[in-house]
Amino acid sequence: MNEIQQYPITIALIAANVIISLVAMNNQDVLSKTIMWPYGVKKYNQFYRFITSGFIHADYMHLFFNMFTLFFFGKAVEPAFEVLGLGGAISYIALYFIGLIISDIPTYLKQKDNYNYHCLGASGAVSAVVFAAIVFNPWGSIYIYGAIKISAFVYAILYIFYCVAMSRRGGDNINHDAHLWGSVFGLGFTITLIAAMQPWMFDIILEELKHPSLFGRG
Repeated sequence: MNEIQQYPITIALIAANVIISLVAMNNQDVLSKTIMWPYGVKKYNQFYRFITSGFIHADYMHLFFNMFTLFFFGKAVEPAFEVLGLGGAISYIALYFIGLIISDIPTYLKQKDNYNYHCLGASGAVSAVVFAAIVFNPWGSIYIYGAIKISAFVYAILYIFYCVAMSRRGGDNINHDAHLWGSVFGLGFTITLIAAMQPWMFDIILEELKHPSLFGRG
C-alpha cells in the first residue's frame, strides 16, 4: 500500500499547499488575494483569508520546512485518529482547519487596524498536527536532514523556539506567532478527543512520559 493510500488527507494537504504556494509565488495578484490581511478581514469581511493564507508560503524553504513537518507528523496522527477510534478523517481534518483558523485569531486581533500588515503560511495548522502527534508518541524518533536523530518531543520544542526567534526578528510576512497558538490548540484538541472518546488512553500516555528519550526510540 503506497503512502497516498495510507495517508490520503496528509498527502492531499501537502499537494494543495505546494500547488497553491507555487502559483502564489509566481503571481502577485493571487498572492495579494489570498494572503492574510487583518485590516481587509475587518474592513471588507474577507474572512476567507483565514483559510487561503494557510496554503501559501513566503519562499521554497518556508514551504519545504512546513511540508516536511506536516508529512512526518501527519503520518502519525492521521492513522492514529482512525485506529484509536478518535473520529478518524473528520477529526483529522478538523484538527488541521480549525487549528489554521484559531492560530490566526490572536494576530488578527493585534493587527486588524494595521493597513500594512500581511502574513502567510501553514504554520498554525502544522503546529496543531505536531502537538497532536506528540500526545501519542512523544519519544518517537525523527531524522533532521536525514542524519540527526532526535525525539519528536525535542523536535517540537526546537520547532517552537525557531518560530519564536523568527517572530521576534520579523520582516518576512510569515506568521510565526501562529505556531504557538496552533500548538496549544493541537494539544488541547487531541486531549479533549481522548477524554471524550477513549479516556483509557491517558494511563498509557502518562506511563510513556515517565521514560524520556533525547534521541527518540524507533
